[in-house]
Amino acid sequence: MHLLYTLVATTLPLAAVASPQLMSRQTATKITVDPTKHFQTMDGFGFSEAFQRANLIVNLPDEKRKALVDLLFNRTSGAGFSILRNGLGSSPDSSSDHMNTILPKSPGSATATPNYVWDGKDSGQFWLSQQAAAYGVKYFYSNAWSAPGFMKSNGNDANGGSLSDAWKPAFAAYLIQYMKYYTDAGVPISHVGFLNEPDFTASYASMLSDGAQAASFIKVLRPALDAANMSNIGIVCCESTGWSKAQGMVSGIKSAGADSMLAVVSSHEYTSRASGSLSSTHHTWQSEYADLNGAWTTAWYSSGGAGEGMTWANNIYSAITGANVSGYIGWVATQGGSTNEKMIQTDANGYTVSKRLWAFAQYSRTVRPNAIRLGTTGGSFKTTAFKNEDGSIAVNIINTGSSAASVSIAVTGFTVTAATAWLTDTKNDMTAQTVTVADGGVEGSIPARAMVSFVLTGT
Repeated sequence: MHLLYTLVATTLPLAAVASPQLMSRQTATKITVDPTKHFQTMDGFGFSEAFQRANLIVNLPDEKRKALVDLLFNRTSGAGFSILRNGLGSSPDSSSDHMNTILPKSPGSATATPNYVWDGKDSGQFWLSQQAAAYGVKYFYSNAWSAPGFMKSNGNDANGGSLSDAWKPAFAAYLIQYMKYYTDAGVPISHVGFLNEPDFTASYASMLSDGAQAASFIKVLRPALDAANMSNIGIVCCESTGWSKAQGMVSGIKSAGADSMLAVVSSHEYTSRASGSLSSTHHTWQSEYADLNGAWTTAWYSSGGAGEGMTWANNIYSAITGANVSGYIGWVATQGGSTNEKMIQTDANGYTVSKRLWAFAQYSRTVRPNAIRLGTTGGSFKTTAFKNEDGSIAVNIINTGSSAASVSIAVTGFTVTAATAWLTDTKNDMTAQTVTVADGGVEGSIPARAMVSFVLTGT
């Protein structure tokens, strides 16, 4: 049967839980969630620990290492992340933050037999992936920033350059061999990408490409994956620096006839923010974004700064509703230093958690892979609603106003038998909230400048 979910909001004190009688006497703002109106299907929310960042977790004292992994992947007490983006290395060494290659020496020609070398660590990413798999994570994205230097026009895995035509089959084989190391160890690689910011020449691993060049390689990679019994692994392209650049890449791939071979179209948000869906046929991921320059802050809300937690809750909301993204992936989870590049600041002895992590958690723990976004109308809150595979309904509400509000969630044609809610604001980190199940609906409250996520179950 079709169900109709209605949120009713009124302004009440922070801790108040309105009775149905009081609610009926006050002017109510209604938010209607329409389960007959479907948008994108979600893949989830995640992060990367590329560029040696995973080693920051591996090298922690045992107790803190376990606690940090639990913080990242636990679905009841942590962030419950569901996507892990691994950097697929191309550098001949692991100095600085280089990602080491599995083919440190050229075989001599594109058709010669390669001598792959696997260290069983992959800069800490292999261990972290095994931990994530133990928590039930299913989406593992292997993403190469570049091909090894000897496969490129400039002879270097850094400083741009493009993939040489003769080496395309060898590069496809290279990506496949890397993923086999993971899949053979029980880590279920789900996606692979072969570019990172192909419109930007970087002093680190980088490879330039336009849409036509990307399409040419996709036409090699897709049949190679299928032949290697990896037909379940989807190709992601193309990790552009911003949304406007990505639109050009996708257009070029379509014109070259390789669009049908893609599983996901992706972009970062550094040069232009997520706006408009990049594809009508494929899932879209916002696959990397961070406040790279702002001074480290753990704040939820202070002045609306780029690194604040509520800013990131709004970032995710905007990408979900404005660009129909199915996945939202932050840059790195951990790092030292004094910027907001990471969610968690680490040093040799421990870590400090920012509210950015809890902004992700409000979505990631309640909106699970394969959830379907539902239509909403009305109200001044930033509201999203999703139907999860288990039948539960997640309703995520950001109150950007300066006044607290009470909410009553009524479900037409459906009796709510249980409900849970979690709050993140200045004082709370996804803290469980008291809700009242009454008259087939749910009542709760939302503080000013806060986010509350409700999960409803019923019959």
